[in-house]
Amino acid sequence: MCGIAGIYSLKNKKGLTEDILIKMISIIRHRGPDETGIYLDNDIGLANARLSIIGLDDGTQPLCNEDSTLWIVYNGEAFNYIELKEELIQRGHRFSTHSDTEVILHLYEEYGPRCLEKINGEFAIAIWDSVKKELFLARDRVGIKPLFFTRANGKFLFASEIKALFQDPEVLREIDPEALAQVFTYWTTVTPKTAFKGVFELPPGHFMKIDEMGEMTQKPYWRIPYYSEEEQWRGTFDEAQEELRRLLKDAVALRLRADVPVGAYLSGGLDSSILSSLISRNFNNRLRTFSLSFQEKSFDEFLFQKEMVQLLGTEHSQVEISNNQVRENFPQVVWLCEKPLLRTGPVPLYLLSKLVRESQFKVVLTGEGADEVFGGYNIFKEAKLRNFWRQQPDSKCRPMLVERLYPYIFKNPSRTRVFLQQFFSSKSEDVYDPFFSHRPRWGNGEKNMSFFSEDIRENLSKYDPYNDLIGRLPKSFSEYDVFSKTQFLEMDIFLSNYLLSSQGDRVSMGNSIELRLPYLDYMVMEFAAKIPANWKIKVLNEKYILKQTFQEAIPERIRNRAKQPYRAPIREALLTGVPDNYVKTMLSERYLCKTGYFNEKRVGHLIAKFEKNSSAPPNETQNMALVGILSTQLLHQQYIDNFQAEASKPLQPDKVVRISNNLFD
Repeated sequence: MCGIAGIYSLKNKKGLTEDILIKMISIIRHRGPDETGIYLDNDIGLANARLSIIGLDDGTQPLCNEDSTLWIVYNGEAFNYIELKEELIQRGHRFSTHSDTEVILHLYEEYGPRCLEKINGEFAIAIWDSVKKELFLARDRVGIKPLFFTRANGKFLFASEIKALFQDPEVLREIDPEALAQVFTYWTTVTPKTAFKGVFELPPGHFMKIDEMGEMTQKPYWRIPYYSEEEQWRGTFDEAQEELRRLLKDAVALRLRADVPVGAYLSGGLDSSILSSLISRNFNNRLRTFSLSFQEKSFDEFLFQKEMVQLLGTEHSQVEISNNQVRENFPQVVWLCEKPLLRTGPVPLYLLSKLVRESQFKVVLTGEGADEVFGGYNIFKEAKLRNFWRQQPDSKCRPMLVERLYPYIFKNPSRTRVFLQQFFSSKSEDVYDPFFSHRPRWGNGEKNMSFFSEDIRENLSKYDPYNDLIGRLPKSFSEYDVFSKTQFLEMDIFLSNYLLSSQGDRVSMGNSIELRLPYLDYMVMEFAAKIPANWKIKVLNEKYILKQTFQEAIPERIRNRAKQPYRAPIREALLTGVPDNYVKTMLSERYLCKTGYFNEKRVGHLIAKFEKNSSAPPNETQNMALVGILSTQLLHQQYIDNFQAEASKPLQPDKVVRISNNLFD
């Protein structure tokens, strides 16, 4: 696992300097602290910061083929590299290292872009063809690994993180108001947009080519799977369970491949408990597990973690997250995530990865993705209920199902039954809305744009964030069933751009930890897409087939417990009973006026509500507004006002390859 960066000098050869390349890779050294390398020729510079996991002694990058016509820098893992290497050897390829990086390079040499269809892994790839003068970039199927790019003064720049692009002083640093509208609506930016103007992210499941004329060609090689009723699984439920058991076990086995120890996150929920059980009982009965607990016990899952640790006998480490730690580490997490956040949830995961690193581990398996693949979120059940409601609007029992789904909300005296029934209700014409499943939530979040300043609101007067989504929908989207529509939106927007980014790669790699996600193995995803929706959600029982398949491996109390959404403290951490600190500075009228993103009066009223000792605390939407405003202010301070002070000291690369002594002949 690594950080990569590069500059393709299309017109401005003087812009291709070793100095800028070294600065680019230095600022993302947290992604690969083990060694660094750069490659330079008359046209391009490539850089890599390596976290050595496979081929420890001979996997140094950049790496070339036999005749030095192809060069690669690579972030990620091809978990099936052993099988791919055997195939390539049979086709006449010869290898000089034991790394999966060299396998990827020869695979591209053999198959071109079609090689991506063969890789089972998580990756961001950059390959330079010195004969064609062509740069090839690619990203894994669901976007586990990031890859950003921009143009500046005749140069094309790319990197694993945006901060590396900003090391070139000619790259504009400006927060995009349209990105703010997306974040406050969807919780995240929508690929290819990022938080910054002119900086873009290569979409998951896509590759890009850039030729010497600067022409960019971008194409998908994989899409989120959908199968019509005629194409779905034809076997029995028992046969489907057996296939799921086989595929998930294979996915775990592949992700345990490493030349370093591999651990696992154990949250106490269904998904991580299944993975830990599979590893412990089939591959490693001395498994090392890691988990979180909270000072605020309403967020805690310690008792369930303890039960699984005792059952499996794992060597377990835990970090308890205090409110102070959430507050103190939030700025660092914003720096790593490079976008506004609406949750403090990434902070505990950042501290958890720090615990893993301090325990001398580099790799952990995690259960992310199971909720999207098997229908674990309440939004799947909400959509199902609302669709029933639409079909029978006069039914007296349908509204009670919402109360069953959210009993804790109905206990809140500020939320009447009538209000909530109206919130979740739907009309017959809603069936034509492509965003039927998510409209209530997005509409609720969209209200927080009222905190924007007059200038930002004027700037956005002709912008509709929903238009950015319409073009992303598959052509046959209107034919999808309700579950599949909900799943596509969750995976295309929330999974890739928030869970795998802000709560995944960015906070784990901030401590040089690689996450591996068996539930997002593409064969598991494609199989799950073939099984009927009612095997994934049976009435209101989420992830039904997953629970049934692994019922003997998981205690009944964990298997049948109500899903506890992952949360972290907001009010308690940021504004309750804390001394003067950066929070109040960032949210001060003076700094709000300086940055110009938010209406200082409205923000003042919001803060007053948080600070007031009231029996009616701020609601979920207001919590998200507070975090979104604070993180935007921090983003501006770090990347606009104070970027040079935030930038790390340049390092000397361990490996330097210069094809020409005089780059600018």
